[in-house]
Amino acid sequence: MDDRESRLVGIFGGTFDPVHYGHLRIAEEIAEMTGLSEMRFIPAGIPRLRSNPVAVPHHRVAMVRLAIQGNPVFMLDEREVRQHEVSRSVKTLRELKQELGERAILCFVTGADAFMQLPHWHSWRELFTLCHFIVAARPGHPLASHRDTLPQKLKEECVPRWVSNGDSLKHASSGLIFIAPTTLLDISATLVRARIAAGKSIRYLVPDAVLDYIAVNHLYSKNDDTS
Repeated sequence: MDDRESRLVGIFGGTFDPVHYGHLRIAEEIAEMTGLSEMRFIPAGIPRLRSNPVAVPHHRVAMVRLAIQGNPVFMLDEREVRQHEVSRSVKTLRELKQELGERAILCFVTGADAFMQLPHWHSWRELFTLCHFIVAARPGHPLASHRDTLPQKLKEECVPRWVSNGDSLKHASSGLIFIAPTTLLDISATLVRARIAAGKSIRYLVPDAVLDYIAVNHLYSKNDDTS
């Protein structure tokens, strides 16, 4: 592939229930350090390996739209919430590969914990033919310094794929793994929901526009309006 004509496209999936500053900071730093032309936020419809989201799809989509507005690199992709089936990353990546063409190099962004569960994903080995992986690993997480902690079959698959910097991703069409040294804020959607349910403030954990949307729609509270 002629890397002068290629572009890196970040794929950031998740339930975003709700989206918070932890998500946004990871996306911002990864886009900056790798030179992504765009970062696609793809809210999951029906997750396969975790419980269903608390908020219904249209609320989660609306919150992501509000959270990323004003950032020219960030964009919302609603394909998974529009499907009436379990979300599968391999299907999404196949579609994007076909839609965006061979000059688009897909970079799948995931957390270290999720990456270690990769062998449980549907058609997981095929993913390496469709995208690179950018793994956001918290400082001190075993994956950041001890790759031997990976499950054996995943470790064997990953041995030839590790790269030490984001620039390497531009020189191959897929199959590489970059551990991104990002600032991982100690924020989770579970924490945000719990604070709302307890009547506590979530200001500065989520963007103001998301905070206002949650309040107006009574999400995650005792008077939750998930319709």
